Parts: sequence; C-alpha cells; structure tokens
Amino acid sequence: MKSNLSRRDALKTLGASAATIPAIVDSAEAHAPLKLKGNIKHSVSRWCYASIPFEELCQASKDMGIESIELTGPKEWAIMKNYGLTSALGWADPWPEKTGLGSFLNDPKNHDIIVKCYEELLPQAQEYGITNVICFSGNRRGLGDYQGLLNCQKGLKRLIPLAEKYNVTLTMELLSSRASHPDYQADNVEWGAVLCEMVGSEKFKLLYDIYHMQSMSGDHIRNIQRYGKYISHYHTGGHPGRNEIDDTQEIYYPAIVKAIVASGYKGYIGQEFVPKAKDKAGMLEALKKCVLICDV
Repeated sequence: MKSNLSRRDALKTLGASAATIPAIVDSAEAHAPLKLKGNIKHSVSRWCYASIPFEELCQASKDMGIESIELTGPKEWAIMKNYGLTSALGWADPWPEKTGLGSFLNDPKNHDIIVKCYEELLPQAQEYGITNVICFSGNRRGLGDYQGLLNCQKGLKRLIPLAEKYNVTLTMELLSSRASHPDYQADNVEWGAVLCEMVGSEKFKLLYDIYHMQSMSGDHIRNIQRYGKYISHYHTGGHPGRNEIDDTQEIYYPAIVKAIVASGYKGYIGQEFVPKAKDKAGMLEALKKCVLICDV
C-alpha cells in the first residue's frame, strides 16, 4: 500500500520520537522502585508527611519499595491494604481522652481506660496483620523511677494476655526528657530493659528512637549490642532538630544500621525526620535519600 508519508516527513517523525525517549526514560526511573538490599525493612512515619494526601503517600511508598506507613490507625490500615502496605507500628486514633504521651501506663488511674482501648485496638491489628502497636510510659510528675516501673508493670500485666491472644507486641517508645518531651519517664534504654525483664513477655518490647536517645546519651551501637533483644522497632531522625539524616547532622546512620542488622534484628526502621522541602516532590525525594542512607 502506497504511503503519503515522504522520507523527509518520516525522518522528522523519527527525530521527534527520539527526542521524547529521554523524557520517557526519566519518567520511568522516577517511578522505579529503589534498588534496596533487603537487609532491613523500611517504613515511614505518617505525621512527617501529613501535607501529602494519604493515598498519594501510599502510592509513592509502594513505588519506592517502602513496605510500611507507621503511626497509623485502623481507618488508615484499611486504605493501606489496597496498596499492599502494612503498618510497622500501629496506634489508636484517637487515644482515649486524658491519655497519651504525658499520661499513660505509669499512672494506675489510666489502666482501666487503657485496657479498654487495647481490647478494641488489638483485634483490629490482628485483622490487618499489624504486629506492633505503640504504648508509652507517661511523664514522671514526681514519680520515682522504681515506682514508675512497678506501675507500668502492673498495667502491662493486664495487657499481655490480650497481646498474646492477638499476636501483637506492645512497643513502648523511649523519648528524650531533656529536650522534646520534658519529664517523660521512659527516657533511657536501661530503664526500658528493666521493665521488659519485669514484664517477662516477648509481647512487650521497646521502640528505640535514635533521635531521642542521641539527645539523652548517644552510645547507640553499644546500646543495640547490649539491649537489642528488648527492641522491636527503631526510628530515625537527624540530631539536632529532627532534620534529614544526612551529613549535616551529628548521627552517622550507616554505622548504626549495620549494628542493628548485625544484632539479628528482622523488623523495620521507621524514617521519622521532618523533610526540609515543603512541596510533595521535594519531600519524597528526601525520603528516598534517607531510605538509601539506611539501606546498608
């Protein structure tokens, strides 16, 4: 069949098509999963990307090869399931009135309402395959460390049968009382390890937040080596200021993550830094960069 397309027209068409190839390749690379090594599983904290619509964050995480969006609750778990994502660390949304970071397990007055909260939350966690759910010590408010341990133990002993029934680990966050959370009781890994021994169940462990523990004492690699068996989750964050975890701040994450991997840890590392960029593209580019820093 005779074509009306001249040789000149054909060359013009071919040239135009060739010119689009780099743009197509660039676009494909932008959406390609990161080439991750598989030694550690990656997660991202939802609150750091609150300005990005949740389903867009789900899709971007999946595109990168990130498997989890954490600090999320049951309503978000239902959405995440559609993207093949999990929550490496779940929570109640919202927490019961008058409870939260500053008022939790070290105050026996909270125990009944906390138990009721987890009675509702843990079956939902099991339904969506969530195996870690966060909890807190609460602030000291004049309470000594030993009495705080006893009070937390008492509350956790009521929760452990639920955790064992639904195969969920209650994970207490270690936070800085020196800077971000003044007066918080679980502010060092030694105190947390003692509480783990007192509770005596594999269904209670610690969230070692590297940013917070840098503020308190640092010494992360030895902490991981000594207390790794008590840790069920890790958080990142540049120090000072919870900035991106690059060479502009004082924590060298590749060495720390290598120590985490060497400890036999098989869980997730949750990126919990605040991106410098405020636009979606810049925020996601920062997330990629920091995931790769931790992918040892």
